[in-house]
Amino acid sequence: MITQRLAANAAGIARAAGMLRAGDLVAFGTETVYGLGGDATNGAAVAAIFAAKGRPHFNPLICHYPNATAAFAHVQANPAARLIANALWPGPITLILPRAPNCPVHDLASAGLATLAVRVPATSAALALLHALARPIAAPSANRSGHVSPTTADHVLADLAGKITAVLDSGPTMVGLESTVLDLSGSTPILRRPGGITLETLRDLIGDIAIADVHSAVVSPGMLPSHYAPSLPVRLNAARPNPNEAWLAFGPQSITAPIMANLSARGDVTEAAQNLFAALRLLDAQGSAAGMRAIAVSPVPHAGLGVAINDRLARAAYPKTLP
Repeated sequence: MITQRLAANAAGIARAAGMLRAGDLVAFGTETVYGLGGDATNGAAVAAIFAAKGRPHFNPLICHYPNATAAFAHVQANPAARLIANALWPGPITLILPRAPNCPVHDLASAGLATLAVRVPATSAALALLHALARPIAAPSANRSGHVSPTTADHVLADLAGKITAVLDSGPTMVGLESTVLDLSGSTPILRRPGGITLETLRDLIGDIAIADVHSAVVSPGMLPSHYAPSLPVRLNAARPNPNEAWLAFGPQSITAPIMANLSARGDVTEAAQNLFAALRLLDAQGSAAGMRAIAVSPVPHAGLGVAINDRLARAAYPKTLP
């Protein structure tokens, strides 16, 4: 694949929106850093973001919107969120809020959590792209996982050339630092990540804000070992399901079960990543209704996105793994 460099003019933005609509990945500049964008409602596109970055875990992604009205249609905004949005959006502040019912953002973008990270970027090119696409764009920083975040299109190409369809070149970013992430999903606001908006600015708006302990084992949503757990126990690396188990398969199957789902019949870990959370929910609901005792899971290779899939499956199984 040859990664195209698109000018951030009307023609380039229209082309970038068409690529995103088709499920391709397009990097684009914001006021903070360049983001690696994919259609947040398209599970295959979201999975491709993780694959392109070499991201080791399914960390929740930030979803970008053209305005607060669009963002708050997909989350449950509280008064603090509305105060911050009125004062600071568009701008480098991301809010974590509970997902709204029927939110169309794919589960993988929020790592299967009941919350969603949303923001409205502050550059004309990014806003024009979001308006043209008319869908939220999931976009972590456009670099290989663990590398320095990119602030120019050249930085993006140095890391991701050949792995994404295009980069929309709007020049150097203004802030050069990732957005501040504020968690408003609980009773107490928590600063999850410092960034382009200061803690003092936020406290002036909404009052007391707790600060996440960066030295703690749990520094962000999704890190607790028992996260992602369905109500049924999960049995990992099963050769076949027992009669009282639902079956979560991977790859070509000769094994059948009354209640089953296949993450990827062709053994594609990117497709499996796309289907993981929905499949777990489906088997949990159907298995519970049918009186099943557990969900048996076929082995998934520990390669590429398989590493992240196995991480989430291990969390789903903890501490309910059957002997």
